[in-house]
Amino acid sequence: MSAKLVKGLLATAVLAALAGCNGSDNEVKVPASCAEAGDACKVFTVLHTNDNHGRFWENKDGEYGMAARKALVDAIRAEVESNGGEVLLLSGGDINTGVPESDLQDAVPDFIGMNKIGYDAMAVGNHEFDNPLSILDMQRTLADFPFLAANIYKADGSRYFDAYKVFELNGVKVAVIGLTTEDTAKIGNPEFISELEFRDPKEEVAKVIKEIKDGKLADIIIATTHMGHYADGQNGSNAPGDVAMARALNQGDLQLIVGGHSQNPVCMEAGNTAYAEFQAGDDCTPDQQNGTWIMQAHEWGKYVGRADFEYYNGELHLASYKLIPVNLVKTVVDESGNKSKVLVADKIEPDTELKDLLQYYQDRGQGKLDEVIGTTDAKLEGDRAVVRGQQTNLGRLIAMAQATQVNADFGVMNSGGVRASIAAGDISYRDVLTVQPFGNTVTLSTMTGAEVADYLAVVASMQRGSGAYAQITGVKMTVDCTAKSVAISEINGKDFSDTDSYTFTVPSFNAAGGDGYPALTPIQTGYVDADVLYNFFKAKEAIVAADYEPMGDIVYTNSNSPLGCEVTAL
Repeated sequence: MSAKLVKGLLATAVLAALAGCNGSDNEVKVPASCAEAGDACKVFTVLHTNDNHGRFWENKDGEYGMAARKALVDAIRAEVESNGGEVLLLSGGDINTGVPESDLQDAVPDFIGMNKIGYDAMAVGNHEFDNPLSILDMQRTLADFPFLAANIYKADGSRYFDAYKVFELNGVKVAVIGLTTEDTAKIGNPEFISELEFRDPKEEVAKVIKEIKDGKLADIIIATTHMGHYADGQNGSNAPGDVAMARALNQGDLQLIVGGHSQNPVCMEAGNTAYAEFQAGDDCTPDQQNGTWIMQAHEWGKYVGRADFEYYNGELHLASYKLIPVNLVKTVVDESGNKSKVLVADKIEPDTELKDLLQYYQDRGQGKLDEVIGTTDAKLEGDRAVVRGQQTNLGRLIAMAQATQVNADFGVMNSGGVRASIAAGDISYRDVLTVQPFGNTVTLSTMTGAEVADYLAVVASMQRGSGAYAQITGVKMTVDCTAKSVAISEINGKDFSDTDSYTFTVPSFNAAGGDGYPALTPIQTGYVDADVLYNFFKAKEAIVAADYEPMGDIVYTNSNSPLGCEVTAL
């Protein structure tokens, strides 16, 4: 129980005691705690996960995985029910896109796993639209639970999904509203979402809350969202998220938000304006804004969020909250300097039945990795000694693929993220994973021309020979390596202007300041680099390597090489 809640309950208890002393014998005493309320206090537990991104199977260290998640959820359900409570299990969306074993099977194993675990509802994530709507409709049919999104509309003005569903927990009617980030319209594939409209979640949730209240349909209204949590509402280039929505509503309209999209553990410092330095196994205090609790359980099923609630006097009280790690490990060093990995909490033995079921899909997905997805007529150059010293066809192809994925004006790719070449001939998914093994995601930023020039003055001046050396496509410019400045003539085939706005992609590692790149506050598209490259090859089918060769678009001056700025050891 949080300190704030304890103090609140103590204050209520004191007031109630005073009222009992000073009031008449006929005055009804208001219960000040669940214990005082007795049978009138209803208890229930909300469990939540988000941003599964295809992780139905555990990783090489045995972390997460749906079989272990099921074992954990089953144990919590049994405990809660033995104490007279009930459980509601929600997902913050983005079940799709992340690992090839899932992607190649349209996330079928993930939704089967969710059915077996017993999810009650999920928010629709932006990555649910990475495939044609026919695939999404198949997934909706496969799922034993509703997909909820109040702010996604079809061309005829009707909603594509249900806006909400009402559940009864221990006699308490709980309405769960679903909402999806507006950024889906920017970062989704236009081919798949052109017939849909993504409206302002703040406006749509207010409409739905009014409908529920006017109809007296529920005692409590909560939301499962895929909008992102940004501390103190500082959302940068992203669409406003959960904090902004909570602040926009009347206090008390929405009691709880369990979210996703930003893929962070929402554990706050006192004051709820900054994140705590949370590590697996630590205590976690969720955000609270305008009377609304806001929670998020990081990503991939690494944690199951557990919120235990008490409902009495017509009010909802958070009794306890924790993020429970699912077989997560940490590295420890002994006195001799030897490193080893140990569990941060008790081992959760995976559910045998579900693991056996998912093994079939894991094996099937592994087999698909050798499928030929395209061909190249010549070598795509990614050798370390080359790609870190000059613009190459593969480096530029990757930057182009990422920019194309989100319709950006230009793309930037750090050479350290290109780990191998692709030989002439057939290209398999396994080749793609060899080239891009890190699982970085594509970010999308918007800047004025002047800001772009400042950004590229740093990025394009990175030294040859380092992983920071930038592969850049979509820009014509001259780089002065001594002055560390750029003179841009064209972006995306159009004359450059200091005042025009431009969009560009850069890997999440570099957007966060990796390799010494300027830190950005971009839209986190969630597209995994290897998946983007896979889709690019699959769509092109036959790659003509010469189409991606450097065309002299970038000219370096005041350098010891025409290929880039000063040389470090290659």
